[in-house]
Amino acid sequence: MSTIEFDPSQLGSKDHWDQRYTEELAHFYESGLEGEVWFGEEPVEKMVTWAPSHVPPTTCPAVLDIGTGNGHLLFAMVEAGYDPSGLVGIDYSQGSIHLSIAIAKQRAQDDEERAYAGITFTVCDFLDSDSPIPPPREESSSDGVWDLILDKGTFDAISLMDKDERGVAPLEKYVPRVVRLLRPGGYFLITSCNFTKDELVEKVALPGSYLEYKGSIPYKQFTFGGKRGSSYATVAFQKQSVSLG
Repeated sequence: MSTIEFDPSQLGSKDHWDQRYTEELAHFYESGLEGEVWFGEEPVEKMVTWAPSHVPPTTCPAVLDIGTGNGHLLFAMVEAGYDPSGLVGIDYSQGSIHLSIAIAKQRAQDDEERAYAGITFTVCDFLDSDSPIPPPREESSSDGVWDLILDKGTFDAISLMDKDERGVAPLEKYVPRVVRLLRPGGYFLITSCNFTKDELVEKVALPGSYLEYKGSIPYKQFTFGGKRGSSYATVAFQKQSVSLG
């Protein structure tokens, strides 16, 4: 069991994100600005560069973005050649989904060659197993069908949530749902600014989780307080064969 914990923060509060995306949606309608790219462009570029060699767009994969925010990561996937009909972005904030859909429609008007509006964006509380995720394309279920699951900052935000009334950290529900959603052989690619590569491996590749560490993406390192590190960690895991039972 991992012992890495953070104190609760407003960044782990739904109210915070609801207010943030309400404001960003208003700004979008006023000025056309799409809002902040969480963590900046570098992690997006690295994740999108990693994806084609492991989950080629030619295979028309099913890709799920957990905590899609303003949809920027999925828009970048479309630009990398991924079929929008296989891309799904979820967020527990209705404002996030309204913003993502609005941006997708505007992008589709500005660039008719890329079908941004074909991406599915929907409200879903990822930690609630009863909160449905729309299955990709012709699939009848969203369980065990995803070729690639992406996370850029959502794992971090969940780590800042309050524990429930039983003292259980919400993050403990995260990995089991990732495992259930991924198909055997599917990949989970996560970027964090709160956790190092080793800490992510400790948190995700738990005994019995069936998620195996497959590598990390390097970032420029810096030295602080005598220790070397990076601003971000992007780590890939692959689901090993397991019954969903």
